[in-house]
Amino acid sequence: MSKTSWLTPRSNKLPVVAGLFWVIKIVTTGMGEAASDFLVRTLGNFPAVALGAGVFAVALIAQFRISKFSKWIYWFAVAMVSVFGTMAADILHIGFGVSYLASTLFFSVTLLMIFLVWWRLEGTISIASIDTNRRETLYWFTVLATFALGTAAGDMTARTLNLGYLNSGFLFALAFAIPLFAYWSRVKFNTLCFWLAYVATRPFGASFADWVGANVAKGGLGFGFGNITLTLTAALLALVAFSRNSTKNN
Repeated sequence: MSKTSWLTPRSNKLPVVAGLFWVIKIVTTGMGEAASDFLVRTLGNFPAVALGAGVFAVALIAQFRISKFSKWIYWFAVAMVSVFGTMAADILHIGFGVSYLASTLFFSVTLLMIFLVWWRLEGTISIASIDTNRRETLYWFTVLATFALGTAAGDMTARTLNLGYLNSGFLFALAFAIPLFAYWSRVKFNTLCFWLAYVATRPFGASFADWVGANVAKGGLGFGFGNITLTLTAALLALVAFSRNSTKNN
């Protein structure tokens, strides 16, 4: 890709950030958590991660190849980031024995570094100006890091801090609601509030998905991760169909 095409202005390919945006985002987090757990249990670690990485790559390629916003491609990409982001966090813990606290710190630093690079290159981290290929690349790196961080943080509170899935869900619901209210109130640090709310959606949705899907011995309701995956996928398709195909953000 040439420098010209890398920096040439083009249309913003992100959806409107309104109430339905947050609902869909939370559904993707629960679906991604459940799908990741189901695939790993069904296929094994390596085949599941390979499949997740492959579909994730296909989704991002599709998102970058389109010239204007498509709600179906965008939310497909987010859903696949959710699945693969969960796997990325779990690889550190299961594959390399990294504690949930350490992985939470690692992904926090990773996210901060991405933000610093984004700010240094562009002078903003606002999603209202994702109108070049470079900015969109930075955006998707950020999204992937938020999903991995949220996964690690949710596991840390549920397991390391022994809060369990349900209490973790309530904790992150509060962590989501406070910056979201500030974002909607258009406070001075509006962009920061958006990203804080965005990060919190991951452990918020995933904690409740784990609570419903996990067996009773682990503090869940025993509904099963396969059933959760199918249910939330159906809900996601219905919500995306109902959503607007518009990119106007401010």
